[in-house]
Amino acid sequence: MTDVELHPWSRSDLDLLRRANTPELMDQLGGVETDEQVIARHERYLRLHADGTGQQFRITIPGHPEGVGIVGYWQHDVDGEPALEAGWSVEAEYRGRGIAPAAVLAMLDQARAAGETLPVHAYPRVDNPASNAVCRKAGFTLLREADFEVTPGNTLHTNDWVVELAPATA
Repeated sequence: MTDVELHPWSRSDLDLLRRANTPELMDQLGGVETDEQVIARHERYLRLHADGTGQQFRITIPGHPEGVGIVGYWQHDVDGEPALEAGWSVEAEYRGRGIAPAAVLAMLDQARAAGETLPVHAYPRVDNPASNAVCRKAGFTLLREADFEVTPGNTLHTNDWVVELAPATA
């Protein structure tokens, strides 16, 4: 298992979010954001925990306390039912080392420890083999393909993956 640590999102993580605002990473979310949009997203990430609606984390590995990526979850509705949505990104130079799957597994453990019991969905584009592999490696089950609106007016063709946080009941 790759050695990752998760740190709750903090004011000092804005630079990490700016570094993630690349065409390659943001293509999965509809495109690069303006600096004002990045700052607004940073503020939303800070409010998630305070509002009790989710949690974002800075992903660190040994020797890189500044962070090499982002992972988190937030409240989301699926077909009118309450659920959580997960998302992540790892900076290009750190990909291929198992960081994303390890971070997603650690994030799911953090969600369970925080008392979350709702199913967690992830929506990587169908043409994103790396993120779909992260879902498989982190124990998600593929439900279906779906058109998913990531921002108003911006719909992507995605896979809908889910993992249960609550233990199965007999």
